[in-house]
Amino acid sequence: MHYHFIAIGGSAMHNLAIALHQKGETVTGSDDEIFEPSRSRLAACGLLPEQPGWHPEKITTGIDAIVLGMHAKADNPELLKAQQLGLKIYSYPEFLYNQTQDKTRVVIGGSHGKTTTTAMVMHVLKTVGIPFDYMVGAKVKGFDTMVGLSNTAKVAVFEGDEYLTSPIDPRPKFHLYKPDIALITGIAWDHINVFTTFEDYVWQFERFSQLIEPKGSLVYFEGDENLRAIAAKCRPDIELLPYNTHTYTIADGITYLTDSADKFKLSVFGEHNLQNIAGAMQVCLKLGVSKADFYRAMTTFEGADKRLQLIYSNVNSLSFTDFAHSPSKLKATIAAVRKQFPDKKIIACMELHTYSSLSSNFLAQYTGTMDLADRSLVYFNPHAIELKGLPGITIPQVEAAFGKNGLKAYDNIDALQADLKAQPATNSVLLFLSSGNFAGTDLKKLAEEVLK
Repeated sequence: MHYHFIAIGGSAMHNLAIALHQKGETVTGSDDEIFEPSRSRLAACGLLPEQPGWHPEKITTGIDAIVLGMHAKADNPELLKAQQLGLKIYSYPEFLYNQTQDKTRVVIGGSHGKTTTTAMVMHVLKTVGIPFDYMVGAKVKGFDTMVGLSNTAKVAVFEGDEYLTSPIDPRPKFHLYKPDIALITGIAWDHINVFTTFEDYVWQFERFSQLIEPKGSLVYFEGDENLRAIAAKCRPDIELLPYNTHTYTIADGITYLTDSADKFKLSVFGEHNLQNIAGAMQVCLKLGVSKADFYRAMTTFEGADKRLQLIYSNVNSLSFTDFAHSPSKLKATIAAVRKQFPDKKIIACMELHTYSSLSSNFLAQYTGTMDLADRSLVYFNPHAIELKGLPGITIPQVEAAFGKNGLKAYDNIDALQADLKAQPATNSVLLFLSSGNFAGTDLKKLAEEVLK
C-alpha cells in the first residue's frame, strides 16, 4: 500500500509514518516546516520530503490513501487535489482504528495521566511478552517509536486524546477509536479554545463512554465525581471497573507499592502515579496479566519522557522536568514532590504555554496550584501569546491569578534564569513544569548551575 502523509512532520504523524515504513508499506509525505527530532528521524528512514511545502502535482491516483495531520489547513492544496481525485482520506485516529478493527482496543483517556498510564500498560505487556500495537504521546523507554503496528498482534493500546481529529473533522480524536476497554483517569477543564465550557468538556468524556464496544469495559478513577456520574449512565452491557489510589509506603525518598505483606520498589512517585498504576493494573488484568506479573513489571517502569523525569542530581539536590501545564497537573506534581521529599526545599518553575494557560479568562484556574512550593516562578512568552492571537497578559495579572505570596512572574527568560541562579539552592528539588521548552532553555545545564 502507498500512504501519503499531509503534514508528515508532526510529532504523532512522523511516528505513524515511520511505523508504516517499518511494516513494509510505501510512505511519502509533505510539510511546510519540519523541526527536530522529526526531521532527523524521518531522514534516517528515507522519509524526509525532498523539498518543503505542498506539492499537489504529487497527489495521483497511484496513492492508496492519504493520512491528514492537524497541522494542515482545510484549504491545503494537496488535500484539495486528493478530494478532487476521490482518494481515501484518513485522519490520524481514523487510520489507527482502520488498522486495528479486528483487535482488542484499549483506549486510555483523561485530562491528566493518560500518557503515563498508557506507557505503564505498554511496559507491562512488553515485559510479560504479550504482543500489541500501540500509540502513545511521548517517548517511552524500550520503544523506538511512539506508534507500533503489526499484522499479528491481537491487542492495540492507544492514548486517547480529546483534542480535535483533523482540519476537516471536529470530533475529539478518542471518539473514533471505539474501545473494547476504555480507561478515564480524571477530568479537569482543558482546551478552552475548543470546549468553551466545563460542561461541554465533560460531555466529550461521556460520549467516549457511549462509544465503548458492546460488552466492553470502563475503567475509571472513582475519586472523580464527574467520572462517577458518567459511569452511572453507562449502558447495562458495559462492565464498570472503578479504581482508587493504590496502597503504598514511602521510605528514604523511595515509593513502594504494597499488597498484603509484599512491597514493590518503584522508580515513579506521587499519588497521581499511584492512581495511574491502579488503573493500568485493571487494564492489564483484563488482558490476562496476573497480578504478580504486573507488580514485577512495575518495578522496572521508569516513566514516560518529560513526566517527572529526572534530569540532574547531585549529593543533596535533584531536578525534574514534567509535562504539568494545566492547573490539576501542576498542583498534583508539586504535591507529589513535597510528599516524596519532605525535608527538601522545592523550587517550582512553571511555564504558561498552551492556549488555555495563556488566556486571561482561564488564569484564575491556577489559584493555589503552587502553594506547596517554597519558591514559585512563572514564565510566559509574549511572542507565544501573539502567535496564538490572544489578548496580552501582564506580570501583575499572572502573579495575582496564582494568589501565592512571594510568587514571581517573568516575561523574559533571561530574567528568570538570573533570578534562579542568584539564590543558593542546596538540599533542593528544582522543578521545570511545562508543555513547552522555556524558550529553548537547556534545562539540564540550568539545573546544574542552580543546584551546584
